[in-house]
Amino acid sequence: MKKEYKPLGLYIHIPFCKSKCIYCDFYSLPNSEEKMDRYVSALCRQLAEIAPRAAAHEVDTVYFGGGTPSWLGEKRLRQILKTVEKRYRLAKKPEVTLEANPDSAGDWKVLRALRRAGFNRLSLGVQSADDGLLKILGRPHTFAQAEEAVSAARKAKIRNLSLDLIYGLPGQTLESWKETLEKAAGLEPEHLSCYGLKVEEGTPLWDMRGTLDLPDDDAQADMYLWTVERLEELGYRQYEISNFAKPGYESRHNLKYWTLGEYAGFGPGAHSDLGDVRYACVRDLDAYCLGVEAQGDILSENERIPPRERDVEYLMLGLRLAKGVSRQEFEYRFRLPFGPVQAALERFERSGHAILRSGRWHLTPEGFLLSNQIIGQCLEALADEKLRREEAAARHDFRVR
Repeated sequence: MKKEYKPLGLYIHIPFCKSKCIYCDFYSLPNSEEKMDRYVSALCRQLAEIAPRAAAHEVDTVYFGGGTPSWLGEKRLRQILKTVEKRYRLAKKPEVTLEANPDSAGDWKVLRALRRAGFNRLSLGVQSADDGLLKILGRPHTFAQAEEAVSAARKAKIRNLSLDLIYGLPGQTLESWKETLEKAAGLEPEHLSCYGLKVEEGTPLWDMRGTLDLPDDDAQADMYLWTVERLEELGYRQYEISNFAKPGYESRHNLKYWTLGEYAGFGPGAHSDLGDVRYACVRDLDAYCLGVEAQGDILSENERIPPRERDVEYLMLGLRLAKGVSRQEFEYRFRLPFGPVQAALERFERSGHAILRSGRWHLTPEGFLLSNQIIGQCLEALADEKLRREEAAARHDFRVR
């Protein structure tokens, strides 16, 4: 009898970048190329050390995120992936994604070498087709370089290409956003991620927010709703709030996060959810390298969360997906009544923000715009139900169901 292995995704954080964008709050380090070799050595060592914990798993996705992974260089990237292949059991056709900025992905021969090494999905951070906006954001590329990178990827025979775009940029109008999306879609990627700009505290953008002409919530909503409609016309299926794909090209790795799949993260700031334990590495490259080298503690958090206690995550993440959530699935997995959550969703169904189809509740595009509010009310209803059951148990009232 063939042994069944559990699927596992690997996230590999590459914290280096050419320059820091004004909106970025990810852990990344510009102008730190001298630390690359030491980091790769520590990363490969951590990959080897964690591998025995994944003995019952089969790796079906590997995601190189950043920072700017392509800035690390072809040789180092191949070294890391070779370590994964040597230490872990890989699925027959794993999805292996490389994030890249267009300015560091224009050499088709390099991309071909990476494809031959096992990288089969490329995610390009295009963000805008407006060079003026790219400059404001601190992006190190032009849209012409994005076009060149797409051409190089196709010449290298990479057949799974994703483009990242941002709407709600300073001074951006609906018409200028339409132009960006049309130009990006015209490059015929298999996948598009379209994110509304978020002004995160601690970033340069936060400090500049009072001096920039940022589109308001209504303007961003118009951009979003038009995006959903237009991409559907072009054959891209929305499968998550911000993600659209041609059939069969959904990000298998990111779906693990949204469906409570298991994943292991490597590198400073990387998060993991493996064996019912959620943990994260320190957001400090030097401390991370030193900890790995000295076999010390490199974790900033570590928490065991049994499967039955993931009801809140199931709702929070599931309602981000076009697939939505299932009453039957919820009650089977968590042994809790779905009724109070459904009552909240029914209120939003009447306002056109949620819909029940084929036994699953999901949000409409208009509902996605209010997802934080809707999810908040669902979680509040669930918390009230849990409290009611706890109080009944304290009274030894076992009639409560």
